Amino acid sequence: MKLKYELKFYDYWHLGSGLSAGAKLDSTVVKDTQDIPYAPAKTIKGLAREMAELTQDSAFVKKCFGAEGIDIAQAYFSNATLDKQTHKEIAANSMQDNLYDVIASTRIKDGIAVDNSLREIEVVIPLSLYGEIDNIESKEDFTKLATALKMIKRMGLNRNRGLGRCEFIVEDGK
Repeated sequence: MKLKYELKFYDYWHLGSGLSAGAKLDSTVVKDTQDIPYAPAKTIKGLAREMAELTQDSAFVKKCFGAEGIDIAQAYFSNATLDKQTHKEIAANSMQDNLYDVIASTRIKDGIAVDNSLREIEVVIPLSLYGEIDNIESKEDFTKLATALKMIKRMGLNRNRGLGRCEFIVEDGK
């Protein structure tokens, strides 16, 4: 059984690549080979696992997500990407720069900006990505995974400071 979903972002978001852009940016977002952003499967799986651990039994968590160093996960998570047509049009028309913005922040101490604390990060505009979770054993597991996904309300850097507000919209499992 396969669970398909839309990951809809409502605000700027930043899923970090671990890279900087030299003097221009302190942190860039993860991008595919055509410089188009996506949400890595491991990020989605990690957040879904965290939510499942809060609400589901440990046997389900172990079965669907695996156990560290012991058991392989049953469920297979894909990266969440733009729909194929939109991806193709953006790449063909070199419109990738329109997907990004830069936000700056600095540390304030006693009402004064701290020297050398200015940071600029690349963010992605609000948009929808699409992904799937494959190899789901039963309708019950489908429902539990869907519940875990729907509990995720924010993703990425500064999610507790206003970035990455999102919603997972799950398609019916038919």
